[in-house]
Amino acid sequence: MIHILTDTNSIANHFLAELRNVEIQNDQMRFRKNLERIGEIFAYEISKTLSYETKTIVTPLGETQTQLLVQHPVLATVIRAGLPLHQGLLNIFDQSDCAFSATYRKTKKSGEFEIYNEYLTTPDLNGRTVIISDAMLATGKTIVLVCKSLLAQYKIKKLHIVSAIASEEGLEHVKAFLPDASFWIGAVDAELTSKAYIVPGLGDAGDLAYGSKNEE
Repeated sequence: MIHILTDTNSIANHFLAELRNVEIQNDQMRFRKNLERIGEIFAYEISKTLSYETKTIVTPLGETQTQLLVQHPVLATVIRAGLPLHQGLLNIFDQSDCAFSATYRKTKKSGEFEIYNEYLTTPDLNGRTVIISDAMLATGKTIVLVCKSLLAQYKIKKLHIVSAIASEEGLEHVKAFLPDASFWIGAVDAELTSKAYIVPGLGDAGDLAYGSKNEE
């Protein structure tokens, strides 16, 4: 199932517009905050799909019954661009366990590149709902690599994939390899360049959030 925020008008459109705007992008703190806000919106929407149970709550003047989550999902993200989006999800699911993956591209002389998973730390995911986030879903290879690694180790109950912007090509790639996942995407753009940049996209989310990295 695919959920796209911009299919319905909401304040999320403003946050996505600011993420894309070259003038507003100069403010790193605002860029991170907008990703965080989008993460919070996604968390609220995903929360509607989770399991709840009736609990009795004692108030200063009596008791009341309410519906509470049976179990918080595990939140996973890809370092570093995924961190602000992850923080937004964590702001809402504030009792969640977390998992982290460090991946990187290695470009060949031909211009093609491979994705390597350098580091992965996670709690026990057996029987758990997992929400994995990354700011951009360009080729989709990073998310597929990380998710396949997790699925090879654990019997995950339900997998949700969250991204601010995806390319059509990348989304189709991930759907092909992870057909049982649910997708929560801010916007889907049509073009993906030969260097795997989404157009119109927003540029390099990691650099915009945390500064340019040394490529040497």
